[in-house]
Amino acid sequence: MQFKDKKVWGKLLPLLAILIIGGLTLSGCYGRSQPKGWSGATVSGDDVLVGALAGKLIDLDKTSGSYQWLDMDAGMPGSETGLAIYGTPAVAGELAYVAGYNGKVYAFVADRGNLRWVYPREGNLAAIVSNIAISQDRLFFGDAEGNFYALDAATGDKLWSVQFGDKIWASPTVSGDTVYISCFDKNLYALDITDGSIRWQTAEAGTIITTPLVVNDTIYVGSFNRYFYALNVTNGAIKWQSENEAGKWFWAGAVTVGGIIYAPNLDGKVYMFDAATGRETAPPVNLGGQISADPVVAGNQVILATKEASVYALDTATARASLLVTLGDNEEVLAPLAADGNIAYIKTQTSSNDTLHAVNTVTGDVVWSQPLFGQEEETEEETQEEN
Repeated sequence: MQFKDKKVWGKLLPLLAILIIGGLTLSGCYGRSQPKGWSGATVSGDDVLVGALAGKLIDLDKTSGSYQWLDMDAGMPGSETGLAIYGTPAVAGELAYVAGYNGKVYAFVADRGNLRWVYPREGNLAAIVSNIAISQDRLFFGDAEGNFYALDAATGDKLWSVQFGDKIWASPTVSGDTVYISCFDKNLYALDITDGSIRWQTAEAGTIITTPLVVNDTIYVGSFNRYFYALNVTNGAIKWQSENEAGKWFWAGAVTVGGIIYAPNLDGKVYMFDAATGRETAPPVNLGGQISADPVVAGNQVILATKEASVYALDTATARASLLVTLGDNEEVLAPLAADGNIAYIKTQTSSNDTLHAVNTVTGDVVWSQPLFGQEEETEEETQEEN
């Protein structure tokens, strides 16, 4: 299907994003009666924090997977109905931060789970899908009405906000004194982190939902137009564009190892580009399943997971991928991956439950798997067992 009318295409694109991602978004942002979320995990010290489908922020011991704490009911309106958490938790200093689909941002004491502050204090913002970026004691995030915010990380006070022309699903990246964020208005923006003033904006790369990868003086992003780009951090000018069109959209973020960019695509392939020239360094590696989860680097490997929960290790020396493990029955991987040393943390989910797995990236062994649930559900299960 082709649309010659660019205005029509522009209106249809957000809807098509929902439909083509299929199970990812139909069971997520706008699906069914209750959104579910696809929060990933964050490693902090000896702990790993993850947002669960039950509407909880959960802290697990990274070695054993045992629960350290979970507490969303104290300050998250809507958690009793399974509040969706799309953004991966962020940690800085003593605080852990998470944004809810209900349009609120929460700060918890990272080692205890006590609520420190919530923003806004009253009412709600539009739905928040993006991750929170942290830099220079500030939090940065966008909402589904195109508003982009900077908050004081210690107090949750708003420092500034900017409104763009369409919804923000993408997550921001901060480099130096600039924050980079893309929007469904087809622009990539560079903002001054102190006051939110726009340093430059460019629509040359089309609609971008991937988190910008910033390396030195270059921004690397994949687009819904099926091409991958390198942009100049100073003015947004295109340094190079991938020569060949990918099979589908770039949804997951890219990573880099040894001067090569590894960019997964919804067509199930991983594209590899020379960071300086954009030349493909090897034929794309086909993993045989849709890739919507951000990959991670572990040693000399790029760890990736298909939507069907097959986990692969791509050897950066040989550009070959090997299957590490397939997780669960009828499970999906939608959330970004995390890694600590040679352990990757991968969340799988169905429409009603989710599980965090710790996988050894060398052997493929599953070190532990921990179902993620709310305190009420845990208590009910324990009561049933006692009876």
